[in-house]
Amino acid sequence: MTPRTRIAGWFSSIPEKLRTWRHLPRLLAALWQVNPLLAGTILALRLVRAFQPPLVLYVGKLIVDEIILQSRMPAGEAELADWWASGRLSTLATWIGLEFLLTAGGTVLGRLSVLAEGILAELHGNALGAQLIEHAARLDLGTIEASEFQDRLQRARIQTMIGDGLLGQILGQAQDAITVAALVAGLIVYVPALVLLLLLALIPALFGEAHFNAQGYGLNAAVTPERRQMEYVRHVGSSAETAKEVKLFGLGPFLATRFTALAGAIHRANRRLATRKASWGSLFSTLSALSYYIAYAVIAWRTMQGQLSIGELTFLAGSLLRLNGLFERLMLGFTQITAKTYYLDDLFSFLDTRPAMASPAKPRPMPAPMRQGIAFERVGFRYPGKEAWAVRDLSFTLAAGETLALVGENGAGKTTIVKLMTRLCDPDEGRVLIDGIDIREIDLAGLRDRIGTIFQDFTRYNWTAAENIGIGRVAAGDDRPRIVAAARSSLADPLIDRLPAGYDQMLGRAFARGVDLSGGEWQKLAIARAYFRDADLLILDEPTAALDARAEAEVFERFKSLSRSKTALLISHRFSTVRMADRILVLEAGRILESGSHDTLMVHDGRYAELFRLQAAGFL
Repeated sequence: MTPRTRIAGWFSSIPEKLRTWRHLPRLLAALWQVNPLLAGTILALRLVRAFQPPLVLYVGKLIVDEIILQSRMPAGEAELADWWASGRLSTLATWIGLEFLLTAGGTVLGRLSVLAEGILAELHGNALGAQLIEHAARLDLGTIEASEFQDRLQRARIQTMIGDGLLGQILGQAQDAITVAALVAGLIVYVPALVLLLLLALIPALFGEAHFNAQGYGLNAAVTPERRQMEYVRHVGSSAETAKEVKLFGLGPFLATRFTALAGAIHRANRRLATRKASWGSLFSTLSALSYYIAYAVIAWRTMQGQLSIGELTFLAGSLLRLNGLFERLMLGFTQITAKTYYLDDLFSFLDTRPAMASPAKPRPMPAPMRQGIAFERVGFRYPGKEAWAVRDLSFTLAAGETLALVGENGAGKTTIVKLMTRLCDPDEGRVLIDGIDIREIDLAGLRDRIGTIFQDFTRYNWTAAENIGIGRVAAGDDRPRIVAAARSSLADPLIDRLPAGYDQMLGRAFARGVDLSGGEWQKLAIARAYFRDADLLILDEPTAALDARAEAEVFERFKSLSRSKTALLISHRFSTVRMADRILVLEAGRILESGSHDTLMVHDGRYAELFRLQAAGFL
């Protein structure tokens, strides 16, 4: 590629580079909404501070001119008191006092600005973090699970930190622009050609900085997957949950080597870019300095010719010095803001992502209670990017008040059925009906409000025991008697009673004074969480996988007595568990192979009976 082609390509990409600036008004509007009074105060402080440098320089000119004027007048034998009494020092004293007020006031206003902007940035960061969490919770499960989405989410999280610094940079740019305008107005009065000289010298540096900042964002976006891998390796190597295997398998050196390899590749790419940027930046800075000294020589020559006074020389020299720094600061600020707006684009594009599964414009209420039950009508579904169907032509019913068990090998479609039933996914073919209503017509929040789910990979929240149960229905999370009742129902109350602080005991190892539980004890808390929800439909996906046989028998005996008025879907690989179900579906490759009660299926002597005997033989 020739230099001319490269330059033409750069200019043609300028609109694309500036495209992300469209998000700045949205960011500023969000900052204003956080605290309008504080935001207005910050703007007023910045505006006043913008005029302080040119006023100080101009007052300095007046001081110099006054000193020269007084020095040319006969002093005689008068002392300082005589000068003061004569009034010859009053003008000079006035200008010096005004300069002091401007300088000291600028310092005070600067500290007030830093304080106010820090408070506003923290408030905005907190609000943005909460907004990020809320929005992520609204998105589709398939979207969240996608690797590309996780990369975008990572960059959006970065912006929650960058956004606060961006506020200060934007305000600083606006303040500097006003200061530059005031100083340039002064230069135009005396030597207008010098302003053009300074601007022309800064153009190459402006383009260079913008170019390398755009490359920096592109590089950072490209290595986001590697950065997430680094964080994962760091987590595996330092997490309490993985510590046993890391030690027993001797994974320390292996993890350190993998982390170093990932970090090294990113470092080398960053170093190459930083080296090129520093080289070109040094050249552009030299050009800017050269233009400044040419301008300085011009005003010095005009002063020696008597065209400018010493005071005017002082004012212009100070203005040139300030402008040289301000031009470079504006240039760097412009390119840095442009670079950060790429991440702002990530944030707002993430926040603008809309879930594919949402309540219809005119939703129908969730039947409460269910009277007919749930029906799958020739349902087909395949995961995005997959050619194979997870389930296909699937038809069955789960009657209201019935307990239905799903049995099958991994990949048979059991978890997919749960996702379709809870509308974490929508079918590609067929319909899922609740009391004859298409599930897509029902209010989504109302649907999920009436479902209680226990997954095998349930979350272990590092909160108190009461909070671990109460989040099953957040609105009732302070209802301690109801929490205790749910714990008794799941047989979790004995283990909670043994905790040092009981229901107020912090669980897990993430925080101080936390107490960790065994897998089975955590599972009982998860079951209590589902009972606390008091839902019409209970879905249990391997709910007792971490329990021993005796504990499992106790839990399901309690479940049978508590779920007589509930509709339940049970998934388990343990046939001693599923035999309690009213009906059992045997799945294979996303289709129903057999259906019936335990006794019926054993008499049928098909796939279920074969699997049951194989499992039973393992206990002989």
